[in-house]
Amino acid sequence: MNTATFEKYESEVRSYCRHFPKVFTNAVGATLTDEDGNDYIDFFCGAGAVNYGHNNPYIKQKMVDYLASDGIIHALDMYTAPKRNFIESLEKKIIEPRGLKYKIQFCGPTGTNAIEAALKLARKKTGRRNIFAFMGCFHGMTLGALSLTSEMYARNGCGASLNDVTHIPAPYMFEGLDVIQYMQTLLDDDHSAVDKPAAVVMETLQAEGGIRPFTNEFLRDVRAFCDKNDILLIIDDVQVGCCRTGTFFSFERAGIVPDMVVMSKSIGGMGMPLAIVLLKEELDCWKPGEHNGTFRGNQLSFVAGAASFDYLLENNVEAETRRKGEIVKSFLEKEVLPLDERLELRGMGLIWGLDFGKINPELSEVVIEKCFEQKVICECAGRNGAVFKIMPPLVIGDDLLKKGLEVVAKAVRESLSK
Repeated sequence: MNTATFEKYESEVRSYCRHFPKVFTNAVGATLTDEDGNDYIDFFCGAGAVNYGHNNPYIKQKMVDYLASDGIIHALDMYTAPKRNFIESLEKKIIEPRGLKYKIQFCGPTGTNAIEAALKLARKKTGRRNIFAFMGCFHGMTLGALSLTSEMYARNGCGASLNDVTHIPAPYMFEGLDVIQYMQTLLDDDHSAVDKPAAVVMETLQAEGGIRPFTNEFLRDVRAFCDKNDILLIIDDVQVGCCRTGTFFSFERAGIVPDMVVMSKSIGGMGMPLAIVLLKEELDCWKPGEHNGTFRGNQLSFVAGAASFDYLLENNVEAETRRKGEIVKSFLEKEVLPLDERLELRGMGLIWGLDFGKINPELSEVVIEKCFEQKVICECAGRNGAVFKIMPPLVIGDDLLKKGLEVVAKAVRESLSK
């Protein structure tokens, strides 16, 4: 294995390769292969960017056919056939069948770009600067998105002031705290020193925050709070959208309608760069060119994204995600949780976390290393990295899923025995 080129020339900012020190060459479905021919079960899923599998054959063929046709690749925000097809597919196959009505804004190709666009639009529409975000959240690494993100390791790396955001305690943080009343008090008390926000920005399940789902009741209460106080509700579905929690949009379980939805990662179909903001029509107060981005029109991403909508509908991906999620939950409850009563399990769909925080936060890293030795790729999340994260591609076969889970159980068992 030759990693000298990376170590000599690539910035020290690289991170995932330090956990997975192999040179990878191929990937199919839920399996990655390194240049020595070793296969690895993927419980990481490109941080949620390849929900429909690596090199999904249906999506890949659509891209190959488009490339072979000499179709336009780069077009900024000009009208193109792939963009038209993507818009029509998203609206007719995903948005409208759910009783939703959104316009689509294309921004830069990453989730943080979409968050930046949503923040700007919320502030422009309301004339307010402040934003409410919840402690434990992760929304991106550019300055606006980073001002929302609560992780101090990420915030400390920017070297600039991160302003105009009020961080609200998440409901799991303080037993008995009425978070909705807390936010209302910040608005009503003329000594709170907190400006009324333009928006509340939130994940319905904090992924990097430690796999912490908010309850349906809490999500509905936040929606009611925003309605009562003329505040916009922005849902960040970058990582937990695209069927990850068992429905295409993660907020569907609560029956709420956000004012904006931010999406990236698997909206690009097969790891292709794409990010969008879904917004209610009455919020669309942009002037032409007031927000832009050179790569907001990647045509291959449009082709792959549109193909993914067909694929997920034809293959019942939402229902399959829920079914496979029960396999994960049942296995971990039977085979892992009994190993130590201090272990905690949280999640839904195909995103789950084992929390080692009450035992030793460093154990999650030990489990990750042991899993990697046994050819399973996983990551950690949460405070002090204490949560071992399980997030395979949604298309993983049952046998491969169970095989990976067996490796996880063995790794946890060995780590706890030391």
